[in-house]
Amino acid sequence: MTVEIYPNVYKLEIPLPNNPLRALNSYIIKSEDKNLIIDTGFNRKECKDALLKGLNNLNISLKDSYLLITHLHSDHSGLAAALNQEGVKVYAGKIDGKMINQMTGEKYWKRLEEYKILFDLEKDKISFDNHPGYKYCPKEPIEFIPLSEGDILTIGNYHLEVVDIPGHTPGHIGLYEKEHKLFFGGDHILDSITPNISFWGFDEDILATYFKSLKKVYDYPIEYLFSSHRNIIRDHKQRIDELLEHHAKRLEEIKGIIKENKMTVRDIASKMHWDLKYDSWGEFPSPQKWFASGEAMSHLEHLVYIGEVEKSIENGRLFYKLM
Repeated sequence: MTVEIYPNVYKLEIPLPNNPLRALNSYIIKSEDKNLIIDTGFNRKECKDALLKGLNNLNISLKDSYLLITHLHSDHSGLAAALNQEGVKVYAGKIDGKMINQMTGEKYWKRLEEYKILFDLEKDKISFDNHPGYKYCPKEPIEFIPLSEGDILTIGNYHLEVVDIPGHTPGHIGLYEKEHKLFFGGDHILDSITPNISFWGFDEDILATYFKSLKKVYDYPIEYLFSSHRNIIRDHKQRIDELLEHHAKRLEEIKGIIKENKMTVRDIASKMHWDLKYDSWGEFPSPQKWFASGEAMSHLEHLVYIGEVEKSIENGRLFYKLM
């Protein structure tokens, strides 16, 4: 379904079959000259059909459109290579654009095999083969037009400024339209669900990076924050406050779990509260175990960075305990 949500700005819901996110909000900005598509859905037929149908309903052709990818996750970037091969110019931030192209090779995904051992997920006999990021990402490299903080994209009467908002991914970007007080935020700020903040390596406290990006956007004058899942947000400051409180509670929850004994990432994640329909960790599908362990890991590493938790490695597995 395609709905005009602001003059010449449309929201197109792209289904994400068999995924808890249910749908992606792809945004389309239309003008007499060029059109901008923001994010695509998975690299699968159902998503491409929905995107092309939505464009057709707006009388928009691919040859008159640009594509912008807010971040690397496959529900946002999955069709970028296919559209690029059809002549669509594709914009992305420098960091995530590079990582999307790395995702087209097996080497990028082999790191998950290393994480499986580190996180103690071998207990669950999972692999990355059914991970949606792996199954539905672009399969060919893309000729990206790299974007940097402060770059301006002009589509009709809209002048969209690129804003770096890393955290959900290392190179997540948003678009801010100052005159109309619009913000296209990808997965940076979501309503009714919380963005997954995962682990991206030991060289950065990614949770602290996310907090910094939330606070960066806090004081922007925003009337409409167009997020990529669920609801359009009208009070972004309230939602940011709620997200910060959520993560503060997460950190306290984890400290409570490891108060008495050192534990692996997998065992910590299995004891955390998750708003999912499953009654036990054993019922979690493999992708949800990956996501839960990644989020547990980002919080654990933040606690290590701020000196409240210590870690060790035994037999290739990470253990964490309260200081």
